[in-house]
Amino acid sequence: MNVREFFENLSGARRVYGDPYEKDGVTVIPVLHIRAAGGFGRGERRGAEPGEQPGGADTAAVAGNAMNDGEGGGGAAEARPVGAYIVKDGEARWEPAFDVNRFVLGVQILVGLALILFARRLRPRR
Repeated sequence: MNVREFFENLSGARRVYGDPYEKDGVTVIPVLHIRAAGGFGRGERRGAEPGEQPGGADTAAVAGNAMNDGEGGGGAAEARPVGAYIVKDGEARWEPAFDVNRFVLGVQILVGLALILFARRLRPRR
């Protein structure tokens, strides 16, 4: 699989909505939030700059013979559940997913702010 196919497979409804599954007459269709990013680069340099000594060698000996080349790339993908559609008896309803990590982070931020405000009230005023 090349890079283009990889990113094409990350997009579209096939990736946002998971494969539905059924149990005891209830169909569950999971829904994901997907984020992907990538970058690529290429560089090329031929010949030495005037006065430059590539690799510690004499400039005159290697002038015009220096050759640099480079390629690079990278990418990342993240998927997290946001909920599911539940289909039962012909009725569909949305059930959001509870993200414990996001909840804990929010509580930590609120406790930190409360501690800062509490410490400021305890500080004597001049």
